[in-house]
Amino acid sequence: MADALATPTTLPPTAGARPPALRATSLGKRVPLPSGELTILDDVGFEVAAGDVVAIVGASGSGKSTLLSLLAGLDTPSDGSVEIDGQTISTLDEDGRAKVRGDKVGFVFQNFQLLPSLTALENVMLPLELRGDGDAETPARAMLQKVGLGERLNHYPKQLSGGEQQRVALARAFVTGPSLLFADEPTGNLDTHTGQAIIDLLFAMNADAGTTLVLVTHDDHLAMRCNHLLRLDSGHLVANETR
Repeated sequence: MADALATPTTLPPTAGARPPALRATSLGKRVPLPSGELTILDDVGFEVAAGDVVAIVGASGSGKSTLLSLLAGLDTPSDGSVEIDGQTISTLDEDGRAKVRGDKVGFVFQNFQLLPSLTALENVMLPLELRGDGDAETPARAMLQKVGLGERLNHYPKQLSGGEQQRVALARAFVTGPSLLFADEPTGNLDTHTGQAIIDLLFAMNADAGTTLVLVTHDDHLAMRCNHLLRLDSGHLVANETR
């Protein structure tokens, strides 16, 4: 009887727990130069919970954009690993990483990255078509309506303002229903007023979709709107704060 009472009957705290939306473990990135090897990131590790809004901050050259590329599977680390929803992506080949990106990840870039030969509607339809969705047009139209561009469907990027182009980029990022969205200086090419409107829209869409958002920014006010802060200094993670 005593032995039976001494036997643990509870599961370990981590059993059955949902994995973090994003995990970086001992990430390092080095590139060869004629003068020797350059270390861009060194031993960077952290976890991001589902639904977090994360700001990656640091001085120019601190490794912010390189870190974002590694987290998104656009580049591979020299050391360490990246997991998205418990799946290690850093060991996958390019086709494998592309599939994870298509299924789980959305992107918003500073320079919009719209294809100039496609209309706004066609740009938003593109990731759905690449994923093999049967109907790309209906959700693309609905998403452009949501970002306030329902009357601009057939306009090409050169016919749109910078703010409108970034709205198209937001529609394209959210149309696939990603669980994780990366944004690299999303207001970097916009004036202050337009940039504020884009950030408000991004945060509203993110909250509505329940997406985990990771953004690189040099804007302290924007960083303060995030509940999780990662600060880089010369390739090292020097702050990992949640609030």
